[in-house]
Amino acid sequence: MTSLPSVLCGETGQQYRMTSPPRFTLAATTLDAPDARELARFYQGLLGWQVRKDDPAWVEIAPPDGGAGLSFQTEPLFTRPRWPSTRAEQQMMMHLDIEVNDLPSAVDHARALGATVADFQPQDDVRVLFDPVGHPFCLFVRSDEP
Repeated sequence: MTSLPSVLCGETGQQYRMTSPPRFTLAATTLDAPDARELARFYQGLLGWQVRKDDPAWVEIAPPDGGAGLSFQTEPLFTRPRWPSTRAEQQMMMHLDIEVNDLPSAVDHARALGATVADFQPQDDVRVLFDPVGHPFCLFVRSDEP
């Protein structure tokens, strides 16, 4: 059994032993964009999720089952990421992996919504695409192989 760590209190500087670990629940992944609403509309159409919150600079969408969703925030200084990465340009900091049941039709659907297919495709069974502002995302069909 793993013992719980000691934690340094930022206010008092005293150490105390945790009695139980705090609970962490991933609520959303947030993507920056020049326009939060426009990017949220793309992913809403791609995933079929509903809007949970809609403000001019902040939009949240979530799956019908209420699991973790996606949030979008307007970032006036947004710089389109570069993938594959180069040292001279904004690197991709993360990407979304999205499982689909039919790869060719999913790619067609994403393209109809405004996605573009990346020139470089590192795997035959995965398609790398860019959303309308350049965030890479991958579409894949889950294999039955372990």
